[in-house]
Amino acid sequence: MSEVLGGARIGVITFPGTLDDRDAARAVRLAGGQAVSLWHGDADLKNVDAVVLPGGFSYGDYLRAGAISRFAPVMDVLIDAANGGLPVLGICNGFQVLTESHLLPGSMIKNEGLAFLCKEQALIVENADTAWTRNFTAGQQITIPLKNQDGQFVADEKTLDMLEAEGRVVFRYAGENPNGSRRGIAGISNAAGNVVGLMPHPEHAVEAGFGTAAAAGPRAGTDGLAFFTSVLGALVNA
Repeated sequence: MSEVLGGARIGVITFPGTLDDRDAARAVRLAGGQAVSLWHGDADLKNVDAVVLPGGFSYGDYLRAGAISRFAPVMDVLIDAANGGLPVLGICNGFQVLTESHLLPGSMIKNEGLAFLCKEQALIVENADTAWTRNFTAGQQITIPLKNQDGQFVADEKTLDMLEAEGRVVFRYAGENPNGSRRGIAGISNAAGNVVGLMPHPEHAVEAGFGTAAAAGPRAGTDGLAFFTSVLGALVNA
């Protein structure tokens, strides 16, 4: 485990069809960490301190979004490491991979409107105690981009009740529910709080001038950066 914030090594996995790996790596660097490229065929995690599964259309979303990626060699070691406490963030397609890997419960299906969505999305932070949300506050509203076509989170009522009761709903959509996700859920965690998945894209709102609309300007929003500074702080204090 790295002892200083700037020395934290954050792995970013690339699958065939991944689109946002470079954006995630840039977010890690802007937060102060060292981005480490991981390939879907890697048999080890290169001694990283945390891992990001970025968005895209891994393996073309054939069969089912994230279903093929779950069987990539790198996932065998990642599943073991995540169950051992390694911080893991799954964004959009990465969230889908985490559900297919059973690191997170539930599943992702086509958006309720059966259309691809691309918009700036307001979220409510429900849980600020995970490895990836410690720099937020519970109840805080943030805005980050949303872009998906298989973004509707579904689970049976028993699972939904369990997620609510255990505080594992990490983000909820503010205002309208854009994709029909059950109970407006935009992101969840595992029981330990080291694994988090969400549909919107924090890595696209980390740099002023290239982020979401904010009081300071139309592209000034950087709410996504706190995801990455959160995990760096969690690693330092681990």
